[in-house]
Amino acid sequence: MNLADVIRTIPDYPKPGILFRDITTLLGNGPALRHAVDALAAPMMGEAIDQVAGIEARGFILGGAAAHRLSAGFIPIRKQGKLPHETISVAYSLEYGMDVLEMHADAVKAGDRVLIIDDLIATGGTALAAVDLLRRKGAHIAGAAFVIDLPDLGGAERLRAAGVRVDALVAFPGH
Repeated sequence: MNLADVIRTIPDYPKPGILFRDITTLLGNGPALRHAVDALAAPMMGEAIDQVAGIEARGFILGGAAAHRLSAGFIPIRKQGKLPHETISVAYSLEYGMDVLEMHADAVKAGDRVLIIDDLIATGGTALAAVDLLRRKGAHIAGAAFVIDLPDLGGAERLRAAGVRVDALVAFPGH
């Protein structure tokens, strides 16, 4: 199945010149969703993955399903102020400003092997922030998997430079 065929492209959203890659069409297509989840988990099948960390919000959907496939736990990585227990946080740069990600301080144990999942890798800022949070708690990042890579923005290469294995299901050159 070619997942690019079930991902909607919305021109000029959220601003002129941007081609927004909308995976809600993939999420609403049962066979495509199953294919995507299976493909995200496939590189780690047979490896000891303790946790899957999903980045808010679409990473929760995909990551939770991949955690199930891998018989692993699930760690939600969220925007600031959304988690009810003690958290650790990291501030990171966006194209226009800053943001903060958090996870529960007890979400991961030192030595846990973690797979990070999100829907899209663009510049890599959010994924690198998740790597930072997990590594601060002593986790080993087994890899990061995305449905979509926007290679022209360099995020996957930034993750690889940080020593993270990166898998992406579909590449959309240009953005």
